[in-house]
Amino acid sequence: MNSFLVLIIIGAIVGALARLIKPGPQPMGILVTILIGIVGAFVGNYIGERISPDNTMHWILSVVVAIILVSIYAGATGRRSN
Repeated sequence: MNSFLVLIIIGAIVGALARLIKPGPQPMGILVTILIGIVGAFVGNYIGERISPDNTMHWILSVVVAIILVSIYAGATGRRSN
């Protein structure tokens, strides 16, 4: 249970950083932001472990991956016509 809570908190931080860094509107709520942040944290950490043992690199890669995912999500949902 404790690691699940930590995962949600890290996901929220990474997702929020990604949304702050990426310019333009992102049509998503807090739950999607957290989910994108969690995926970004997992993928960034996975890549970071193979590149460098430095935890700072893992955080940077997590945010970069989350920015890419936010961009993909915003592009996919922003093109809907009413």
